[in-house]
Amino acid sequence: MTSTTPADNKPKKMPWLKRIAIVLLVTLVGIQFVQPDKNNTDMVMANDISTVVTVPDSVHTLLKTACYDCHSNQTNYPWYTNIQPVGWWLADHIEEGKSHLNFQTFATLKPKPGGRFKTVAALQDHKLEEVRESQADKWMPLESYSFIHGDAKLTDAQRQMIINWVDSARVQLAKL
Repeated sequence: MTSTTPADNKPKKMPWLKRIAIVLLVTLVGIQFVQPDKNNTDMVMANDISTVVTVPDSVHTLLKTACYDCHSNQTNYPWYTNIQPVGWWLADHIEEGKSHLNFQTFATLKPKPGGRFKTVAALQDHKLEEVRESQADKWMPLESYSFIHGDAKLTDAQRQMIINWVDSARVQLAKL
């Protein structure tokens, strides 16, 4: 007959790594119920950049393909945006992109009081200049975006088409 000691009657403790894994799993499952708002309002073109300056169809197609997901009010969401925290990261990324430039609200741009730009035209010109720089220096669309969205990868010829359009749009804007 074996005797049991009080230590043998204690329930065995779960290893700390297993407890951490369970907490992480429960947390990951729980955050799936907290979805960010989607950036999908009506594709209203009343304030689109094309209402201020002429945008050839070929350039507008490029902008919609490579830029509008983050720089408009209409985002095409891939399936993985429904998985958190990826969806939160993308929502933040889209809001940041729109804060820099929203092609659909280009006509409503207003300079900040006391800011660097005194007129609407000066601010719009600056935004166009940034579009030009983003293509000349090849920093837009972001690599992380074009890696997943292959159709957003712009060739040098497509970038030059956007640059040429920006140059002509800035001249057109200066005449307004």
